[in-house]
Amino acid sequence: MKSRIAEVLALKHEPVAILLTDEKPGNAIQLKEGKFGCVMAMLAAAVRGRQAVFDRKTFGCPGGGTGLGFGNQYRNFPGGEQGFCHFLSIGVTEWEPGRRLAELAKPFIGKETYDTIIHGEGFLRTPELVGKFLECLPMTNVSSKYVVFRPLIQVDSEKENPATVVFLADMDQLSALVVLAGYGRECNESVIIPMAAGCQSIGIYPFREASRERPRAVIGLVDISARIQIKRQLKDDVMSFAVPFTMFHEMEANIPGSFLEKNSWIELMKLKTKEV
Repeated sequence: MKSRIAEVLALKHEPVAILLTDEKPGNAIQLKEGKFGCVMAMLAAAVRGRQAVFDRKTFGCPGGGTGLGFGNQYRNFPGGEQGFCHFLSIGVTEWEPGRRLAELAKPFIGKETYDTIIHGEGFLRTPELVGKFLECLPMTNVSSKYVVFRPLIQVDSEKENPATVVFLADMDQLSALVVLAGYGRECNESVIIPMAAGCQSIGIYPFREASRERPRAVIGLVDISARIQIKRQLKDDVMSFAVPFTMFHEMEANIPGSFLEKNSWIELMKLKTKEV
């Protein structure tokens, strides 16, 4: 399946379809059971042409499992949800159970990881606020056995119906995607930017939007840790833009006659070419 949006915007990276399926692709890469891995690294592999598959035992980390729709995996974080609440905020210095866990893990983890566990990531001010953050997440339990990342160009439009399409875009391209998302609508809030993990912004948030009468697109990669992964893998400065599949078709159909064929966009693209 080709994307006219990707062509018109001259996207550097191939869009990725996320499929919910009970059939495991035979040639897909997969994280090892019980081993840490990052969903965003798998997304980077997919934009390069590989397929990636996840199931309830191979999602890499609790945030990844949650983001892909395998339920609330933060319950399985070391120390449970309380452990995660401390990890994302202030660390375990003032939480005795967490300090004990950190000391037990210290011989098996690097200094940087240990320091992060002790002092926290600082993404929210208190563990209590992280708890509220978890309450706000659209926790999802997908009915399918597998979640698959597949380059959109490899999707068979006659047989397959992806849940989500993910674009990776620079700032000019992202602005165009936002405008195109609202081009044929009676409102000006067709896109959201939740504070969320990178995998949640391409998974459970657009999964939730797909159930709405008027689904919205979801901008992601505001997650600092996810940005590190993408920069390491793709050597690029991009944001993610995830749309439910019905909205993808809506946006594709809205290209003819839109701003993408008008002077302002053409002029912006000329300036972009000069910068290169």
